[in-house]
This record gives sequence, structure tokens and C-alpha cells, in this order.
Amino acid sequence: MKTQVAIIGSGPSGLLLSQLLNRVGIDTVILERSSRDHVLARIRAGILEWGTVELLREAGAGARLDAEGITHDGTFMTDSDLMVHIDFKDLTGKQVMVYGQTEVTQDLFEAQDRMGTTIIHNVEDVAIHDLDTTSPRVDYTVAGERRSLSCDWVAGCDGFHGVSRKTIPAEKRREFERVYPFGWLGILARTAPIDHELIYANSEHGFALASMRNANLVRHYIQVPLTDKPDEWSDERFGPSSAAAFRPVLRPR
Repeated sequence: MKTQVAIIGSGPSGLLLSQLLNRVGIDTVILERSSRDHVLARIRAGILEWGTVELLREAGAGARLDAEGITHDGTFMTDSDLMVHIDFKDLTGKQVMVYGQTEVTQDLFEAQDRMGTTIIHNVEDVAIHDLDTTSPRVDYTVAGERRSLSCDWVAGCDGFHGVSRKTIPAEKRREFERVYPFGWLGILARTAPIDHELIYANSEHGFALASMRNANLVRHYIQVPLTDKPDEWSDERFGPSSAAAFRPVLRPR
């Protein structure tokens, strides 16, 4: 098989890149190690910067986003004593959109299907060859069969742990990383948000975030030690800690 651009990974970055390239006549093939159902079951971030919203519209994948996304003008910042509203629209002329990454991925898959783009799922043992030449090649296994994909360019959209980053020689690879000495506990719950916009909170209990996916689905995070495991946090333990973190927000304003 031959294509102009081989894309490793069918997350939002790989799918959006393929969508934009195909719209200007550049052929792509996407290789994905997981099934489509698995990709669409991953829960990720839910807030889109306005530049991303505009890019999705430009790519022809913004119809459902415009119909179902929730536009926010700003966000709240709070500590134990004070809550401040940061008005993005007033300060920058831009807004943000509440629209889950899973929804973005679904929209891009559907847009790619309408184009007839080749997306190969459940690939294994991906190996990139001759990356420093004008004729790179990607070998992979699917359904027990070893295959080869010739291309002009390889786009690695498979994240930090993917094969693409590891293929770049160590002497040419530049990495930027910041490790924080704490972890996040995230809870996805079918309930109404505690406020109409996101809340970033800091207190003696640590940092917390009250986010949302839509009017009936929220994602709450609280800071926890790196040694904590999810099964150590019962509903009872999470509830009081979460309420304490957001207590300044819950009082009348």
C-alpha cells in the first residue's frame, strides 16, 4: 500500500490532520492500535479553545459541536476566602466551548468516513523505517498479517508512549516535561454542574476543578497524593473532600 501521508494514531490530532489534508487533496492512511469502539470510549478533556472550534468548523466537522456545545465566556478562580470571575470574552474577545474530546473524535471519525479515508484499526508491532529519507515506510501487523505502507511523510500522532517518538534518534529528539509531586482524582458523574462555568479552586485541602461535559454530566477533580489508588476513595470519602475544596463557591455570592 502507498499513500502520501501515513498517520500513526486516530486520536483527535491524527483524525483532524487527516481531515484537513484530505480536504485539500492530500491522501492519507491512518494506523490505529485500538478498535474504534475503544478509541470512542476514552474519556478525555472537555474544553475547547476558540481556535480549535474554528478549526473544526473549517475542517467540516463542526455541525454537532455548534448544535450541542456549551459556550463559556470565562471561568471562576477561588481560594478559601475569595472567588473571582475571569471574563475571557471581555479580556480577549474569545470564548471557550464545552464539548468533550470523545464527541470531537466521533465527529471526526464520521467526517473521515464520509470522505472514504482509509483507517486501519487493531494494528500491532508498528515500525517506522527510513524516516530520514524521501521514501519512508511503515510496517505493521493486522489480523496476523505483516503489511507495509510506503509514503512521502509520516505524522506521529500517537502520543508520548507511542512508537513515533521512540523512532526519532535520541540525539535529535527534544523532550519537555514537568513532573508534579501530586496526582488527580477524577470523577465523572451524571448530575447538573454546581455552577454555569468551570471553577478552579485552591485551599488547604489542595487544588480542585469542577468541570462539565454538558448540562447533565460533570467531571470533578481533586488533588491527591501520588501513592493513592482509585479504589481507596469511596463515595463517602470523595464527597466531603470535594465539598471542602469548593466551599467558597457554594456560599451565596
